[in-house]
Amino acid sequence: MEHAIAETPESRQAIRNTILSAIIGTTVEWYDYYLYATAAATLFNRLFFPSFDHLIGTILAFGSFSIGFFVRPFGSVLFGYLGDRIGRKKVLVITLLLMGGSTTLMGLLPTYAQAGIAAPVLLTLLRALQGLGSGAEYAGAVLMVVENAPVRRRGLYGAMPYMGVALGLLLSLATFSFSSHLSKEAFEVWGWRIPFLLSAVVIVVGVVLRMKLKESPIFEELKRRNAVIKNPVREVFRTSKRQLFCAWGARLGDNSLAYIYESFVIVYVTQQLHIARDTIVTALMFSTALQFITVPLFGWVSDIVGRKPVYMGGAILSGLAIIPFFHLLQTRELIWIYSGLFLVSSVAKTMMTSAQSPWLAEMFPSRVRYTGFSLAREVTSPISGGIAPIIALSLLAVGGGDPNLVSVYVIVLSVLTALSVFLGPETRGRDLRDAEINENEKAGASSKFSSTLSR
Repeated sequence: MEHAIAETPESRQAIRNTILSAIIGTTVEWYDYYLYATAAATLFNRLFFPSFDHLIGTILAFGSFSIGFFVRPFGSVLFGYLGDRIGRKKVLVITLLLMGGSTTLMGLLPTYAQAGIAAPVLLTLLRALQGLGSGAEYAGAVLMVVENAPVRRRGLYGAMPYMGVALGLLLSLATFSFSSHLSKEAFEVWGWRIPFLLSAVVIVVGVVLRMKLKESPIFEELKRRNAVIKNPVREVFRTSKRQLFCAWGARLGDNSLAYIYESFVIVYVTQQLHIARDTIVTALMFSTALQFITVPLFGWVSDIVGRKPVYMGGAILSGLAIIPFFHLLQTRELIWIYSGLFLVSSVAKTMMTSAQSPWLAEMFPSRVRYTGFSLAREVTSPISGGIAPIIALSLLAVGGGDPNLVSVYVIVLSVLTALSVFLGPETRGRDLRDAEINENEKAGASSKFSSTLSR
């Protein structure tokens, strides 16, 4: 069992500041992502790719969006390495500046009409920098919280950074919606830039908060013991392959499910059921807002029953609920649409993501924890983040608009997630400070036992 972290008024204030800083950073990350996705779908095809026809321009705009997902694994390696070498705090400041700065600069870019081919090239470059920074932002935010939290509340506190995902979505929808109320001409000339430039405000607040934070006590202890290692990436693959593979399987499933519930569902409802886009977007905003309640709730539950039961429970519920979910959407009744989204997004998906944060943070030894968490979470992002909605759309087309094949796909993803978590370790209560010492002691004991048998 882990050494108790004494709770004093100062320590409680410190953990509150750390949680707030983590939520703001995650908000910036997902504000950037959702904002770009919205602009790519509605605007960038005309402003940055206008020499192509409408469809090709939209595909290229979404292509630039997907680059962020393919860059994330590289960011996880680079900043995970730095987080284990120079500290969590410094890397979190760098990733926040990189993500938010890229978004702000997008609001200053010339359009294709003003700069020609340089405009989409610069846009794509900034999108890649966004992805690079976000590849380790969430991992660092969670680690700063978990490594400062008392053991009995690591699930509750560790889940809270995910609330920034919900807040980022809500803010991006709100700012983009506000700007779009301008005249069409004003919006396309300068109004679209406002949401991107507003990112600078959040960056300033976030950087000020993060500069005031103390470094993680776990990392400080590593430095005092001269236990900081030179190559954390190699060490992760040497000592934690099973943890990585289990996490990749879990993430491949739950991340794909999140994008199906929040992206694919918009296309299905609007194109197949002919329900107004504003209706489904409002319903999604409502289910997202409820996550401010369900995220800490399921994080707290994971402190009581363990990370694996909550994570697996969310995956199993996703598989069981998907067919009823589509039936609820097909009623075209608002109350059932809202109920269905509450079930799969506010509850099932949130059970997985709430337990995932402390599970991944507790899974790796402290000397490679940042690298391990980042790799575990981001390596599958190109497949689960970008391809899952496309696969779902393809299955919908093959089924002639019937979602049965999509349901089968979701069930397969749910089984993959549940099985991967089942095969992984239960981490609740694990000693974060001495994980590597405990492992060495076990290895030593095993060696002695083998030596005794051989005599």
